[in-house]
Amino acid sequence: MAATSGLVLILATAGPGSAQDRLAVITSFSILGDMVGQIGGDAVTVSSLVGPNGDAHVYEPTPADARALAGAPLLITNGLDFEAWLPRLVEASGFAGTEIVASQGVTPRRWTEEEGHADEDHDDDHEEAHDAAHEEEHLHGEYDPHAWQDLSNGVIYARNIMDTLVAADPAHADQYRERGAAYIAALEALDAEIRAEIAGLPDDRRTVVTNHEAFGYFGDAYGIRFVAPEGLSTDAEVSAADIARIIQQIRRENIKAVFVENVTDNRLIEQISRETDSTVGGTLYSDSLSKPDGPGATYLDMFRHNATALLSSLKAS
Repeated sequence: MAATSGLVLILATAGPGSAQDRLAVITSFSILGDMVGQIGGDAVTVSSLVGPNGDAHVYEPTPADARALAGAPLLITNGLDFEAWLPRLVEASGFAGTEIVASQGVTPRRWTEEEGHADEDHDDDHEEAHDAAHEEEHLHGEYDPHAWQDLSNGVIYARNIMDTLVAADPAHADQYRERGAAYIAALEALDAEIRAEIAGLPDDRRTVVTNHEAFGYFGDAYGIRFVAPEGLSTDAEVSAADIARIIQQIRRENIKAVFVENVTDNRLIEQISRETDSTVGGTLYSDSLSKPDGPGATYLDMFRHNATALLSSLKAS
């Protein structure tokens, strides 16, 4: 993973805010936008390049994005090769502000070709999958970028954002620290609640099928195994052999918890559900928030919704 500049050094270059004017912040996608809004409150204005229900893996920036970024003082991104399109946009826009990587300090989980896939025999299909996995790693990096799917990482994001706002707008530093501390406490409380709820699940009720592999950090943190026919990114190609292996695994292990995601094409998971007589348990929010009137309109709401849906389906299975 390429090293990023030290957080303190980067923050020192951010222009000071005004006590009268709101600090303008652009984030790469909606989850970061919500975090900034929760911590910044009425002292900031925030906009996200990839909005609710948007897919940052395959996003295509618009001329409006370039214009907005050109005059922005502060850009907050996820990093970990999540926004593959962003460097080109930054260059094209002439962005001259400060860019902060919210995931700085997170311990990234390494992407492996075996993870999340059905058991495979060493045949020609396996060799094809092996080659595809390495190509996927080349395109999207060797680390899983979905670090926000572990609330303890969400705390790291929140602290980085709080420190960013304090350094960029010292006039509102006390407000940012107060709101940031309250927000972090809420993240930690929900994390403890989810861990306690999932701890009671038996080992044979801890496997979930989803569209793509966005929940690795969630699985590691909370003891849930996620199986997905797609790779790390939603633009990955899925072979017939991949689908067949997933179907065989679902039948063999009698997996009943099957979910669609808000940023992916659901036809594939619905096909798998039909062929295995499993029931789609609902929608999980992976790479973006829902619309404001949806169940995942904030990061906290998104996480609570996902955990509740997963627990309900796993308990019923």
